Amino acid sequence: MNFRIKKLDIFIVRQFGLLFIGTFFICQFVLMMQFLWRFIDDLIGKGLSMEIMAQFFWYMALMLVPQALPLAILLSSLITFGNLGESSELTAIKAAGISLMQSFRSLILITVFICLGSFYFQNNIGPMANMKLAQLLISMKQKSPELEIPEGVFYDGIPNTNLYVQKKNMKTGKLYGIMIYRMTQSYEDAAIILADSGMLQSTADKKHLLLRLWSGEWFENMQAQQLAGSAAVPYRRETFVSKHIVLDFDGDFNIADAASLSNNARGKSLAQISNDIDSLNHTYDSIGRAFYDDSKYAYYVTHKLSKRDSMLAVKKGMSQALDLDKLLDKQKAENKRQIFTDALGRVQRVAGDLEFKSLITKDNERVIRQHQIEAINKFTLALQCLIFFFIGAPLGAIIRKGGLGVPVIVSVLVFIVYYILDNSGYRMARLGVWAVWFGRGLAPALLTPVAIFVTYKAYNDSMVFNADMWRTVIMRALGLRTKRHISRKEVIINEPDYVADNVMLLNINEAITTYSREHRLVSPPNVIKVFFKYQPDNEIERINGELEQVIENLSNTRDKQVLHLLNRFPILAVKAHTRPFERKWLNMLSAFIVPLGVFFYIRMWRFRLRLLRDLRAIKLVGNSIVEHTQKNIIA
Repeated sequence: MNFRIKKLDIFIVRQFGLLFIGTFFICQFVLMMQFLWRFIDDLIGKGLSMEIMAQFFWYMALMLVPQALPLAILLSSLITFGNLGESSELTAIKAAGISLMQSFRSLILITVFICLGSFYFQNNIGPMANMKLAQLLISMKQKSPELEIPEGVFYDGIPNTNLYVQKKNMKTGKLYGIMIYRMTQSYEDAAIILADSGMLQSTADKKHLLLRLWSGEWFENMQAQQLAGSAAVPYRRETFVSKHIVLDFDGDFNIADAASLSNNARGKSLAQISNDIDSLNHTYDSIGRAFYDDSKYAYYVTHKLSKRDSMLAVKKGMSQALDLDKLLDKQKAENKRQIFTDALGRVQRVAGDLEFKSLITKDNERVIRQHQIEAINKFTLALQCLIFFFIGAPLGAIIRKGGLGVPVIVSVLVFIVYYILDNSGYRMARLGVWAVWFGRGLAPALLTPVAIFVTYKAYNDSMVFNADMWRTVIMRALGLRTKRHISRKEVIINEPDYVADNVMLLNINEAITTYSREHRLVSPPNVIKVFFKYQPDNEIERINGELEQVIENLSNTRDKQVLHLLNRFPILAVKAHTRPFERKWLNMLSAFIVPLGVFFYIRMWRFRLRLLRDLRAIKLVGNSIVEHTQKNIIA
């Protein structure tokens, strides 16, 4: 037996391994194309060497490995068990006495190793790849800036120069509505250049940029040494028809300094993130204390007074009330205006200072949140491999469809749900709307119950995708009734005993009359009896049992009218009018949860009224059957 199970494990692992390798490369390729599409503008037309491009794709592939692993596990496990189910091999495995969880055993072990490998990769290799990729992207953006200039915003990719372009012609490379702000050493030699059109090109040695301008003006401040002993104006203005400007710029590809990426949390290991979070908290706490002390001394000035002066001040303050409105009314109109102006200016300065300080603190909080998010990501991405396995493998065993058809569709749907949850949680956590642990744990927390549910259904051979089952569940939850569908039988062995059935129908009608008189179904149910002292309604269960027996007997009739009348009998809900749930503690819990309790109370009242209508319908249909059979069949 052990040898058989071992061979089965080897067989399943072999099936899964080949599919996992193939799906991993497919998922990796799809993710790489999605990532490449975001930065395609940074690569095209830059004249990058093959070595640089190879580095870019290599680091991009390494960075996307942890994201491709869960998708590959989901798709490969779904296809593996879908193939086993479609070829009836899974049925043979179960017939041999091997449960579904036993067939999962080898793949669970492999998935756990993949989870550990994913965490190790994210903690050691992934940060290095992310940092190298970030450096390459910054360097690519700095190369050939003439291709990077956007429309409608200031571009600062050129040293000591801010360039604004209103419109750009992509075919000719011509720029329109140009504004240039240049500042080399200080404000004293700043220059503003306006031009109707122009072109920006790199020189042959890639060390400078040649800017050709047409129809413009040049405004420039004069340097201080030039103004010494001179009465000339402090700036010069020049109007030109055509002008050439040479800008210093190294157009060769240079790797950006890693120091500029110190706040890149994705390029750090778990230990580095933990250490940097402590350092950032210490630094930002110091900044916050400095801001607090500054505000305290600026806005809440407390003078140092002796004990005697303090007592005198308190005594004077208690002796007479200070009315600021009266003091203001005594002032002249000019003084009042000056007081209001000074107060408004002071408030504006304070508001501006506080707004500036708030921007600094918000940026600090954003950096810390980003580090916390990346720390949690290392665990959630690794855990996602295991969650996706327990979604994919059971779904494959339930669907029993192999190949790349249904499994791909199911995988895409699962991934879309995961992506929406994960991306929403990430954005909310990054913005500080949600707590970091809640935002990053949202997707795993919601998908874990799904994995447990489908695994349970697959283990018990339940039909998850049975439309009739789900329709019945939804109809029961909403209180929707179903209709009878009794059709004429082709072969009838025993004819119904119409006399006995008529007697039973008359007895049922009498029981219904007695039940309706004793149970006031029109009145609302008793809250205490419903939620806390539940008693089963044995009488209505007995009536329903006798009715179903009569319907079963009469279903063997050849008379079409009787069959028609049988289908008019309503299907009774014998428990819905008595209590919300079968278990007593659930009833008590729903009573304390007010909105839920009110909903179930109204629902039970509705079922009581429906039961009353159904009982009346049963009496009418029963009498019709008795009259018809006595007149046309028994007689």
